[in-house]
Amino acid sequence: MLTDKVVHLHADGASRDQPAAISLRDVHQVFQSRQGHVFALEMISIAVGFNEFLCIIGPSGCGKSTILGLTAGLLKPTSGEVLINGTSIELARQAHQIGLVFQDAVLLPWRTVRENVELPLEVLKIQKPERESKIKAVLELVGLDGFENRFPHELSGGMRQRLGIARALSFDPQILLMDEPFGALDAITRDQMSIELLRIWEHRQKTVIFVTHSISEAAFLSDRVVVMTPRPGRIRTVIENPLPRPRTLAMRDVPEFLSLSRRLRDLLEAA
Repeated sequence: MLTDKVVHLHADGASRDQPAAISLRDVHQVFQSRQGHVFALEMISIAVGFNEFLCIIGPSGCGKSTILGLTAGLLKPTSGEVLINGTSIELARQAHQIGLVFQDAVLLPWRTVRENVELPLEVLKIQKPERESKIKAVLELVGLDGFENRFPHELSGGMRQRLGIARALSFDPQILLMDEPFGALDAITRDQMSIELLRIWEHRQKTVIFVTHSISEAAFLSDRVVVMTPRPGRIRTVIENPLPRPRTLAMRDVPEFLSLSRRLRDLLEAA
C-alpha cells in the first residue's frame, strides 16, 4: 500500500510517523529516442518528510536527476504521480515552494551577485523594499555579504555555488532540489561547502533532495540515503543515517560513518 507518511526508526527501537512533504507514487518514466524507448525509472515510490535531508546515490544513468526533474515539475511522469504537500506540483510551483540548485550554478555573467539573487524576485514581482530585505538576508546567510557588487567571474568556485544556493533560497521555497551541486569543486572546497550547506539547512529548515555520486557526501549530509539500481532505475533500498546532528568533518572518522559508507559502497558495487 502506498503511503504519504515517512517512518523513521530511532535508537530506542521505536518508529515515529511524519507527514510527507514530497510523495512519489509508483512512478514510471519512459523517454522516446531515435533508437526507441528508454526506460528511465520503474516503480519509484518514496515519501520525503518535512525538513528531511534525503540523498540519492546510484550508477550513472540510473535516473537520479530524472527524479529531481519530476519533483520540480520539469517533467511529467509516464505513469504514477508526484505530490507536494499532498497536492499537485502545479499548485506547489504556483506557490513558489520549489528551489533548484545545479552542478553548474547557471549564473548570469553580466549581472552582479546582488542582481543574480534578485532575478527570481523580479520574476515573482516582489516589491522593492521586500526584495531588498530578502537579498540582504540570504547573502548574509550564505556568507556573501560584502560581495554584492562582484560579478560571477570574480568569485571562486565555492562562492559561485553559494550564490546559486542564495538565488534558490531568495524567495524562501519550502523544498530545495540539488543536483550534484558540489561535483565540480575540489575536495577541500567540497568539504567546506558540505559544512556550509548543513549550516544553511539547519538555519532555514528546508526539505532537501540531494543527488550525488559521492558515497562520503551522502553519508555525511543525509537523514536517509536512497540507493538506486542501474537503468531502469528502481529504489534498491533506503538507509537511515545513524549519525547525530549537528555534524562536523571529524565525524567522518567515527565507526558509524565508516560503517554506513562501507554499506553504501557494497550496495553500489553489487548493483
